[in-house]
Amino acid sequence: MQSVFQTYLQLGFSHISDLEGYDHILFIVALCAIYQLREWKSVALLATAFTIGHSITLALAVLGVIPVNAAWIEFLIPVTIALTAIYNVVAHRKAGSNRVWDRTMKVNYGFAALFGLIHGMGFSNFLRSSLMPGQEDQLVTQLLAFNIGVELGQLAIVAVVLMLSAVALQLMRVRQREWNLFISGGAFGLALVMALERVGAVL
Repeated sequence: MQSVFQTYLQLGFSHISDLEGYDHILFIVALCAIYQLREWKSVALLATAFTIGHSITLALAVLGVIPVNAAWIEFLIPVTIALTAIYNVVAHRKAGSNRVWDRTMKVNYGFAALFGLIHGMGFSNFLRSSLMPGQEDQLVTQLLAFNIGVELGQLAIVAVVLMLSAVALQLMRVRQREWNLFISGGAFGLALVMALERVGAVL
């Protein structure tokens, strides 16, 4: 029999990697679009910044400290994807020096943490419906395990995206700007469709 920690660890991993709810995956893909495999440490930190952001609001929402309007959150999640995709294109176009690129990465960390706050409230709806009845004394364990599972899932997604990037850039000789435009443009298009589908629920 699995422990509570193992159960919620797997739950977090499977939730972030679930292709049916691909909006969180799409956000991570958009975050990775401007990076190459050799920058994997920077991307891992980016995923961690996202985890810090969503861990805060996930805990606060599950504990009932902050209210969550599910319709608004479901609408704002694709908005965060679209904004990240737009930033990728603008920032990459302006990144003509190491100093500018370093500033771009720092801003990206801020976006990841900030937008993580929104995604955390989205995670909270799922987690609250998955909490074990009569296990309130293990709520901290459930939250911790779920967040670690999400982080591991994110790192797996990051690894896949960076490997695809390496294939495109090094083997297929695709230019970095073209790859960025391809990934960011695709992410923006899908996010726009999701946002338009969900806007009716908030009007």
